[in-house]
Amino acid sequence: MQITLIRHTTTDVPVGTCYGQTDVPLRSTFTEEAELVRSRLVGIPFDAAYTSPLSRCTRLADYCGYPDARRDSRLLEINFGEWEMQRYDRIVDPRLQEYYADYIHTAATGGESFSIQLERVSNFLCELTSKPLQHVAIFTHGGTILCAQVYAGIYSLAECFEHQTPYGGIVTLQIGTKK
Repeated sequence: MQITLIRHTTTDVPVGTCYGQTDVPLRSTFTEEAELVRSRLVGIPFDAAYTSPLSRCTRLADYCGYPDARRDSRLLEINFGEWEMQRYDRIVDPRLQEYYADYIHTAATGGESFSIQLERVSNFLCELTSKPLQHVAIFTHGGTILCAQVYAGIYSLAECFEHQTPYGGIVTLQIGTKK
């Protein structure tokens, strides 16, 4: 199965702010950014479209012509729990240093680690590959795209963060049934 992962456009959040599953606004440049994304998807025949339920993804799916994209919470960005919407330099949780030392396995307080997000996204992709679909569009987040790339064997956990997809970026992967 071929999957095309589309990252949402640029968020309107101050630099240095920790956010993941908070439903944050998009920049005023949304229309221009979304038009570039839409133009890159024109003519691609998708059997189905899925989206994270956060508005930064559903808004792009709608703009690109997929208002009925199936919302699935497994496509959400990582959950930063108690750290959501705090500036990183103002988080006073002593676990923050543990997280920095091993974000793959250490969860944010009240949230998720990257390995938990990977398990969630992998569960979605495993279920998706059991469906009789050829090519699927997924409107989602940077961390979710990294998880999909790890799932597909493109990158290892150790190296995946060196390959963050830019806002409005598109990544196409070939995935098969996991045994």
